[in-house]
Parts: sequence; C-alpha cells; structure tokens
Amino acid sequence: MTDPRTHVVQASHVLAVAGLGDMVWGHASVRDPDGRGVWMKAAGWGFEEIDDDKVVLVSAAGEVLDGSGRRHLEYPIHTEIMAARPDVGCVVHTHAPTLSAFASLNCELRPISHDGVLFANSRLPRFTETGALIDSPRLGTALASTLGSADAILIPHHGAVTVGPDVATAVMGAVLLERACRTQLMSMSAGGPKTWSNESEVDFKRGQVWDPTQVLAGWNYLLRRAQDNSDAVSPVGIERGAL
Repeated sequence: MTDPRTHVVQASHVLAVAGLGDMVWGHASVRDPDGRGVWMKAAGWGFEEIDDDKVVLVSAAGEVLDGSGRRHLEYPIHTEIMAARPDVGCVVHTHAPTLSAFASLNCELRPISHDGVLFANSRLPRFTETGALIDSPRLGTALASTLGSADAILIPHHGAVTVGPDVATAVMGAVLLERACRTQLMSMSAGGPKTWSNESEVDFKRGQVWDPTQVLAGWNYLLRRAQDNSDAVSPVGIERGAL
C-alpha cells in the first residue's frame, strides 16, 4: 500500500500545477487507512512546496498524531466530511479565484462544457452559514451536512470543497469545477449563456466523458506536469477507490 503521505504530496503538486494555489492556504487530505484521522498538508506551506516532511496526521479532535508540522485551522472540513461520508477517501479545499467569483453570483452552474456536467442539476450545493474559516467541528459537521451526497460544494466569500473516493477523483473535481466556473463566467460576460446540455445529455456525458478512466487520464497528465517541475515524488498509479 502506498504511504498516504505520498498521495497528499501528489495531490498538492497537481493542485499547484493546475493553478489552484493560494499562497500557503488551501489543503488536501486523505483518510488514514488505520482509522486514526486524516493525513493532510501541513500549515504554512504552498501546494508546490509539499513533501513527505510537510504532511501531518490529524485526529478527529485536531491533535497532530504524526509529523512535525502544524495543522491547518480548517482541519474540521476534512475530519467531519470523512466522518459523515465513508465513501470519501480524499477531501480538497481551495480558494481558486474563478470558483470564488462564481460563488458570489448565487446562480446555478450550467453544463455549458464537458467540465460542467459533473456539477449540473443540483449537484453543487452552497454552504451559506459562514464565509469565514471552518475552524470548529460544529461548522465542519454543518458543511458535511450541506454537502450531503454531492461531490463538490461552494462556500461563498471563501472557496470550495471537492471530495472523492481517491485523490485522482477529488483533485480532478477541484480542477474541473474551476474550469466550469471560468467557462460560465466567460459566457456571461458575452451576454450568455444561451444554450447548455439538457438533463438527458448531462446524464449521458457523465458516463461517456467522465468515465473513471478519463478522470484518471486527466490526473496522470497533471501529475506528469507536476513531475516535470519537481522530482520530489515519483508517480504512483491510483486505482479508483484506493488510497
């Protein structure tokens, strides 16, 4: 089994190369295979700076159980979603600029492009209790409740969270959400959108365009790009649902 630190490092590097960084803020986590909590990026570092020494194991109570770094204040995003969703193996939180801008519009994300079909038809809830930090178990639980069974959630005035059974799915969700929001904002600036996929086409495209092999292909492409920028970690194949 691959060390969970490796998955956190890979997720962080891919988020960096995809342009989803926000200096030292934002984080990715994976579920600890032994049930002790979550492995996540340590506080104070950018996505592109993460290596094995900058990953920490954080318990549900916020205690750092392994690693020498500091935990992020928003660890409850990760621990509470993992507690509520046994199907989730990875959680990603970003402050990417385009999705943050789109979240302020309070309008539905339309399936204008391939990217948007994953989030169309009420699959992108908004968490409106606060736009401040999700820094308590209560807020983390409330966020998890609003997320429900969806794979992404917008947090107006703050950012977004994406989840998946593995790092490839959760990270690609974050990348595609940012792209989908950018496409819609571009369309709106030109006076649209005037057309988008209907419900039946959305359902079809979810299986055709975003078959798990296609998600993995996108992940592997971004991982190769990250590897071109840094030799910190070797590529590791990820089976769907595995950590």
